[in-house]
Amino acid sequence: MAETRLIAGFDAGQTHTSCRLSDACSGEMLGEGQGPGVSHLASADGPERFRQALQISLVQARLHLPHSGTPLLSAGIGASGIEVGSSVERLGRQLAVDALKLPLERVVVTGDERTALRGAMGNHQGGIVVISGTGTIAVGRNPAGHEHRCSGWGWLLDGAGSATDIGRDGLALSLAMADGRQLDSPLRARIWAGLNVNKEDPQAAQTIKALVVEPGFGAAGFARLAPLVAIAASEGDEDAAAVVERSAQALALMAATISARLQLDSPPVWPMGGALEHLVLLRQRLAACLEVCCPGAHLRIPAADACSGALCLARECLEASPT
Repeated sequence: MAETRLIAGFDAGQTHTSCRLSDACSGEMLGEGQGPGVSHLASADGPERFRQALQISLVQARLHLPHSGTPLLSAGIGASGIEVGSSVERLGRQLAVDALKLPLERVVVTGDERTALRGAMGNHQGGIVVISGTGTIAVGRNPAGHEHRCSGWGWLLDGAGSATDIGRDGLALSLAMADGRQLDSPLRARIWAGLNVNKEDPQAAQTIKALVVEPGFGAAGFARLAPLVAIAASEGDEDAAAVVERSAQALALMAATISARLQLDSPPVWPMGGALEHLVLLRQRLAACLEVCCPGAHLRIPAADACSGALCLARECLEASPT
């Protein structure tokens, strides 16, 4: 019986980390485990959280192996907040080397959007991943192996197309309705109810102003309002529909820019992230906008997930490194 050549793929997000183990030769999936989430490596607890996320999820995945002593040979890691070619990427790689007890040449650390792309591609030689959740980012790859990324510069600077922007813009509309700059609509009552704010309270707008600057609100607080805006848009609210349309156009522009930069012809586009998964209208409008700004591009279902993409990088790393 051939010896197992064990590799690991990690998907390290802010809420949790997944580790999937595979045999590099057969491709057989051997086990999966979960660990805590990570934070930006530049933050005070970033390096320790990163180390723990990798180690705990690996230990949990190893519980499924028939032989606990099987050595790990390489690892691919996609993590939130890792910029390709940055000092943060180099720090992440060194932390992974230490946490997993692997040589440097057997470890790949990159942004989770790139492992999502590799997983989505399957047998495709090129394509684009467009991710819209609390934030947005898009990345593409062409048959020559060149990649290009758009967006993803943080919700304060670059949230166009995200649930955060949809929720914030809807909330801003509601305040314009409250003070008479905009005609009132059911959108205001829907959003304010979502914030547990009474529409009839004369101090309601002031309450909202104070609420959004509380430390626990942030991007996630705005993002939670996005479904309410999408519902209003689907019910015919023109202002809400305009908010969703702007986001769809922003996402389509990312894909069109990447397609042009990488010279992709009629590329598959894989939509990912909570906003595109759950806001049906946003996904529909993205498809329509792509027809206009990126003719030939078409939305596709991803072949696999980010853990599978990370395993792909681990396998390539193992094949390229000295035996």
